[in-house]
Amino acid sequence: MHDADPPGAPIDYPLPLVGFAAFSGTGKTTLLLKLLPLLKASGLRIAVVKHAHHSFDMDYPGKDSYRLRAAGADEMLVAARCRIGWIRECRDERPEPSLREALEILDPSRLDLVLVEGFKAEAFPKIELHRAALGRPLLFPEDRNIIAIATDGGRLVQDPGDLPQLSLDRPDEIAAYLLAFIGRGQGLRSDLAC
Repeated sequence: MHDADPPGAPIDYPLPLVGFAAFSGTGKTTLLLKLLPLLKASGLRIAVVKHAHHSFDMDYPGKDSYRLRAAGADEMLVAARCRIGWIRECRDERPEPSLREALEILDPSRLDLVLVEGFKAEAFPKIELHRAALGRPLLFPEDRNIIAIATDGGRLVQDPGDLPQLSLDRPDEIAAYLLAFIGRGQGLRSDLAC
């Protein structure tokens, strides 16, 4: 985190930044998999930043990149004609990276929009995903950065006030909302709408 940014300060980023906040098992990744083709069809260049609560591998045992990291490489960059992958090892007991730290890796000149999965405690615009059957509390009453709520049709226990309510079963509706929110409200191609 930047020294000048106090905890809870809104994230200032040169591109539209919108997150999807929910408890595990709500369907954040599933929704993003449906939204990305719809938003890409609108001509957007999109980055996705995903928070993981545990160690993970982008490569796997037996691959050269894995073996080089295991041998002690602090950073591993794999470059090919159509793909570049970067892993930085954090061997100390540092806390989880902040969203600001993750965003520093992206090149805003190559993007139009950043979608964020997770980082629900950070201050940036988020769409809350809620499935009543999971029995989890709503985030919006405590998080004023929630800009809309997408549900699976279950009734909300609390009145969301002026927050738009979207359907998790209508990714085209959520994509149209996102386009309007970032000022690209020309809409979706009709052949892509669900």
